[in-house]
Amino acid sequence: MIAWTRQVKTHAMDHRPNPEFLDDIAGALDWWRDAGVDCDFLDQPREWLTSPELARDPRQGPRGAAERPAARAAQTAPESIFASGLDPGSFPADLAAFAPWWLSEPMLDDGATGGRIAPCGPAGAKLMILVEEPEAADRDALLTGPQGRLLDAMLAAFGTGRDAVYLASALPRHTPAADWSALEQRGIGRVLAHHVALAAPERLLVLGGNILPLLGHESPQRPAVLRQFNQEGRTIPMLASWGLPALLAQPRAKPVLWKAWLEWTAA
Repeated sequence: MIAWTRQVKTHAMDHRPNPEFLDDIAGALDWWRDAGVDCDFLDQPREWLTSPELARDPRQGPRGAAERPAARAAQTAPESIFASGLDPGSFPADLAAFAPWWLSEPMLDDGATGGRIAPCGPAGAKLMILVEEPEAADRDALLTGPQGRLLDAMLAAFGTGRDAVYLASALPRHTPAADWSALEQRGIGRVLAHHVALAAPERLLVLGGNILPLLGHESPQRPAVLRQFNQEGRTIPMLASWGLPALLAQPRAKPVLWKAWLEWTAA
């Protein structure tokens, strides 16, 4: 890179023809691209969709002045609507109505409804399993990829299967890098608590450290911790553990969870 810079300066000083000048520039760009520098970033947001007339003259006539507030209002209106949070009065009254509401309620996910996966299982199951989110490849059912295969192996060790448990997720669709703090402020925790109350399981297994804060508990610092779920005067025994991705990445956590399961179910 230093040699290329020196050659450019020499060319600018003596103005000698250099037929390989463009090749040198292309080589330098390739060097930066191979180093991983292929994008330019700005710290300040820029209104890319603003018309050139509005961007060039902020002191424009009545037409431009009227368009700019209207455009900004249109951009901020959805954000202000979704920031208001979920209304508990709109929650479904029974479990049969929860899945359709879960798939269609716009306030759950900034208006996006595509890619959502419904919970499944019988009401009043002996065990309800709550995971953080569907897998990326899920289309018609929860956990159809590697996480699902791990869960099936766990359930087989527990002496049960998917048909006998109620399986649900804290988020309606796969959401990489979800903002859990914002979701908590929106009221996802109230939705989860209401969901558990409707499902009315005998026991609750929570797989994912981001779920417990939504339910009013601290994140688990160990592979398995015992808790109690309290909702509307009812207490449900709860076992909380790391999420399925963490259990896949940390095999040593599985025996800890297995021991906690044996102690939990024997109590």
